[in-house]
Amino acid sequence: MYMNAKISLIFSFVLIFILSSYNTVNKRSIKVKKIVIDAGHGGKDIGCHGKKSKEAHIALAVALELGKKIEENLTDVKVIYTRDKDEFIELHDRAGIANKNNADFFISVHCNSAPSHVSGSETYTMGLHKTESNMEVAKRENEVILKEDNYQAKYDGFDPNSPMAYIMLQNFQNAYLTQSIKFASLVEDEFKEGMGRQSRGVKQAGFLVLWKTAMPSALIEIGYLTNEEEEKFLKEPKNQQEVATSIFRAFKKYKFDVEAKR
Repeated sequence: MYMNAKISLIFSFVLIFILSSYNTVNKRSIKVKKIVIDAGHGGKDIGCHGKKSKEAHIALAVALELGKKIEENLTDVKVIYTRDKDEFIELHDRAGIANKNNADFFISVHCNSAPSHVSGSETYTMGLHKTESNMEVAKRENEVILKEDNYQAKYDGFDPNSPMAYIMLQNFQNAYLTQSIKFASLVEDEFKEGMGRQSRGVKQAGFLVLWKTAMPSALIEIGYLTNEEEEKFLKEPKNQQEVATSIFRAFKKYKFDVEAKR
């Protein structure tokens, strides 16, 4: 009995040592080498809109500019787009592109809508919505699945208009929550400190586009098209480039920090 216990204890120590060594090697080898950039909406799904602009068009312009900056300045990073033109891509396919390519990070770019007095940026990570306003943003972005054929089968019966349906989503990104929040915080810091824009902070909500991504991820609401001043700002190409530059700076800081700790 004693010998068996002793052997079992020794085996446990050996196993712990092997696993620790394996994890250390894995951590040291992790690099941020591949990013998937998702321009929200597109094609038959225009997203939200202002008086003169549509979310799908502005999100695409910013996404392409972001990818360009990464390719020019971080030559060791491969950029993959879920779409590079005005076309409709189903939400599950966006996550599928990231997973199939074994991406190290997933960024989804969007514009927001609300009563006309509301303005500012918000960056979301996957999680259970903490406030009613967070849930309303998630519901609006998720309702695009109603434009898809056979959406109930594709999303396991998920109903984008049911508050109870969002509870099932909360645990899917827990493994990557720390990294996702870190990046989201860097984005909002860049918008606030770098550009002098209003930041509404880092938030969590149940976004289907983030649901099944097997990597750190974030959804960036770059501003409100329903706010006249923000729409005017966001529709200007030079400002779209500035927004993309801020996201790029956040990604660069995130990448260097993650790799420095490995």
